[in-house]
Amino acid sequence: MLRDKVVLVNEQDIAIGKMDKMEAHIKGELHRAFSVFIFNSSGQMLIHQRAANKYHGAGLWTNACCSHPQWGENVLKGALDRLQFEMGLQCNIHKSFCFLYNTPVENNLIEHELDHVFWGYTDASPYPHPDEVQDYKWASLDEIKKEINQKPQKFTFWFREAFNKIISKMEQQTIGI
Repeated sequence: MLRDKVVLVNEQDIAIGKMDKMEAHIKGELHRAFSVFIFNSSGQMLIHQRAANKYHGAGLWTNACCSHPQWGENVLKGALDRLQFEMGLQCNIHKSFCFLYNTPVENNLIEHELDHVFWGYTDASPYPHPDEVQDYKWASLDEIKKEINQKPQKFTFWFREAFNKIISKMEQQTIGI
């Protein structure tokens, strides 16, 4: 599943062009992304450790899947396809919110993304793609919060940011987890 381009956007999420994924991360160009959070019926969240060969975030823990929609691709469809590719999971997902972030990451790269955040439920067992996922686990929200507070460097930046927002949405009861 080749995703070597990104959709450049303005802060209103209007597409203004496309660019090679690595070039966008080197230059810090704002582009569209998505993150998918998956929960099971026990209220646990699926998190995974990114594969060691990833261009950034290698070995870090993050949400069920994340990537970049391609030019002309529906963001929801891209998120569903990527969830299947990365974790071997199929389930309904729902858009919750978007957020913008801009932060340097390792390898002199910059994550400047407008991230569309989705959530869904499944009790199915993941079958992760080895080029994408080194390890995975189902964990309680309290366990994840504790780990993030104790060792934030073990997690991707976008996961730490989106996790807090998902928790806030849960507390506001705008999503039922």
